[in-house]
Amino acid sequence: MTPTKLTAYVAQVPDCVKITTLLEELGLEYTLRLVDVSKAEQKEPWYLEINPNGRVPAITDILPDGEKLSLFESGSIMQYIVDRYDSDHKVSYPRGSAEAYLTSSWLFFQTSGVGPMQGQAMHFTRFAPDKLEYPLYRYRTETRRLFGVLDKHLATSTSSYLVGDRCTIADLALWPWVVSDFWAGVSIDPYSHLKKWEQLMSARPGVDKGRHKPGPHFMKELASDQGLQKTIEDVAGQWIRGLQDANAKANNDTEGKSDVGR
Repeated sequence: MTPTKLTAYVAQVPDCVKITTLLEELGLEYTLRLVDVSKAEQKEPWYLEINPNGRVPAITDILPDGEKLSLFESGSIMQYIVDRYDSDHKVSYPRGSAEAYLTSSWLFFQTSGVGPMQGQAMHFTRFAPDKLEYPLYRYRTETRRLFGVLDKHLATSTSSYLVGDRCTIADLALWPWVVSDFWAGVSIDPYSHLKKWEQLMSARPGVDKGRHKPGPHFMKELASDQGLQKTIEDVAGQWIRGLQDANAKANNDTEGKSDVGR
């Protein structure tokens, strides 16, 4: 294990699993700080000094010159980690190469497309007090479209990964979302290449270890447990809506907005 002075601030949500699986894939030693989002710890002053957006994940690290660095937004964090610590290019490519640029494209595809669309599908499927037909249709349809884009691309891959001959941060960014398909009311079953990719990713030791770092990761088991799904919906739904209302009040916004983390 390679020692670092890096601290990861995470909770058990897909965008945090992206970070811990990357750290485990690279074999880095790091400090883990679990953030209790159910108690709005991500809104406390100490955390806002690290991430002014008040969401998870975030990291702190010490640069070679001794300066302390705080970073937020999962895609930015992943790029920093490979730039700083993946000199052997285990899950990246040399800067300036075509593969490096393509990796960025697929990483941003996740952060700007799959994450926001599937995240909204999850919210309206699981936590909205009213099951409104239009948002469910919109976000699930868009999530399926994005899954189709991935499936078509993976059909042309000779390595079964998104870019070149190896697993990259693009694959690691997408896996926690794809494996959570059912939670958004969709399924990867119709997408054979995407399903094969998900199984390939799940079998990686770094992914398997890293997914449990923010707490037990049981998405596959949860898919077949309707009772537990209902319990999580009820419990998590209450604090999500409570946080949403608190944010709305703080910003004099009577409508409010979903605020779980990205």
